[in-house]
Amino acid sequence: MQYAIAYALSSAAGLRAIFALAVASLAVHAGWFHPPAHLAWLDAWPITIALLVLAAIELLADKVPLLDHSLHVAQTVLKPVIAAILVAGSLHGLPGPALVSLTILGALNALGIHAAAASGRGLSTTFTGGFGNPIVSLLEDVAALGLSVLAFLTPWLAAMLALLVGAIAVRVLVGVRRTLFAKARANVGD
Repeated sequence: MQYAIAYALSSAAGLRAIFALAVASLAVHAGWFHPPAHLAWLDAWPITIALLVLAAIELLADKVPLLDHSLHVAQTVLKPVIAAILVAGSLHGLPGPALVSLTILGALNALGIHAAAASGRGLSTTFTGGFGNPIVSLLEDVAALGLSVLAFLTPWLAAMLALLVGAIAVRVLVGVRRTLFAKARANVGD
């Protein structure tokens, strides 16, 4: 079950990093999540409140043109780091090398989902002039909320949904690649 929680949380962090960490902190207070001692800070109310405020800023800033782009650039580093924290906090009793390997995989998972979301946002901007971006952002919010909450309530369902998010991410990346190559070929032919 801990692997399902780790995978779902790393996927959620790839969409909304601070939001996923805030939900994990709330889950600690609810007794649903028991991170190791080095992550005991998640159980401090001042930290939880700060994370909730930052998560609200993250959610709102992602709806503002230009600000959303700056946020995505900054979160290229932040999302994998938070995913690594969440994975390390979810997995217990593993030998050091296994924990490090799975933590790196969680960070890479978040980075891949972030890259796909950014690519999807680029497609949305291309095809809607940016007017579709708030809708895409809202869909990302819903997916991040669903994955974060379900990670603690029904971890296996959350992991399956995270696989679906990953499959969609791959499809978006392939679509972006095809679109870019098609445009490049069309420009060469002109």
